[in-house]
Amino acid sequence: MTHFPGFVATLGILLLGVVMGLVARFVISTVLQTYNRRANSELITSIQRHLRPASGWFFPALAVSLLLPLVQLPPQPFEVLRRLVEMALITTFAWGLVKLTDVVEDEVLRRYEINTTDNLRVRKLFTQLQFIKKLVMSLIVFVAVGLVLMSFETVRRLGTGLLTSAGIASVIVGFAAQRSISNLLAGFQIAFTQPIRIDDVLVVEGEWGRVEEITFTYVVLSIWDERRLVLPLNYFIEKPFQNWTRNSSQILGTVLLQTDYTVPVEAVRTELQRIVAASPLWDRRVCVLHVTDSKERTLELRALVSAANASDVWELRCAVREQLVGFLQREFPGCLPRIRAVVEIPAPALSAALGTPA
Repeated sequence: MTHFPGFVATLGILLLGVVMGLVARFVISTVLQTYNRRANSELITSIQRHLRPASGWFFPALAVSLLLPLVQLPPQPFEVLRRLVEMALITTFAWGLVKLTDVVEDEVLRRYEINTTDNLRVRKLFTQLQFIKKLVMSLIVFVAVGLVLMSFETVRRLGTGLLTSAGIASVIVGFAAQRSISNLLAGFQIAFTQPIRIDDVLVVEGEWGRVEEITFTYVVLSIWDERRLVLPLNYFIEKPFQNWTRNSSQILGTVLLQTDYTVPVEAVRTELQRIVAASPLWDRRVCVLHVTDSKERTLELRALVSAANASDVWELRCAVREQLVGFLQREFPGCLPRIRAVVEIPAPALSAALGTPA
């Protein structure tokens, strides 16, 4: 390369490095594809899908950095080129590490299925995995940006000066970011103590929904009617809420009926047992009927039934209510709520109405 001008030699070395990197990437990709055709590995498929874009830039940058000592340039242009290559290498390597977290997530999702009936352990794992993934990605980006910036002498001198005033700055930042820091600490607490988890069923602010996402600062609740309720993390540390799947997704549901005092309770109880026995939503744990109140005009019957989860118990309650009302209408129409009134007529008026002497 000494027989060529400096610019041409430098360009040739850079192009050679890029070609070597692309060839290395092609060879590795071919080996992985050949192995995947034989073993049909989902891990290899995930690696190829997530790391292909980042590897297309990382291997050329790595090859160029290895050939960089061969470049014959004056000190100042060489230093500029070296920093550019170093920044590209750091950026692409950090990009690859970020995409590697997606590979780990795919592997966990493959091994543990969340769409099962008894998924408590899996939901615990997914909640921790989601938080840890976001934390690791943030740390990777933070370190990569720090390494890129610290490669400049001016930034290093500025960093040294900032360290001398770190005490005052930390106090100011602490006051300014008090809410953000409290949310971050609440995120750690939620991830590991787990008052809520991914796919938990909650009742918050009078709304029923499932935990769809947990980020560093907020929780997204998917409401039953496809709305989204967004709440800060520290809400779940400071305020009460209902968690219907804390230890198990099994749940009880109630159906209240207002009937007349003449209702045959035992017949209604027998009909309730027949209804739930024929329903695939009933988990065969609880099916009882009680008289829970006797009001001025009606008798209150409470049917208590059980199901495997909140969605099933809602459908079961609606079915039981509909069929019990239909049973009363069909078999005992006189036992539906009625208003009784006693009309007292004076004797003269009654005799006149009947046409008899008083």
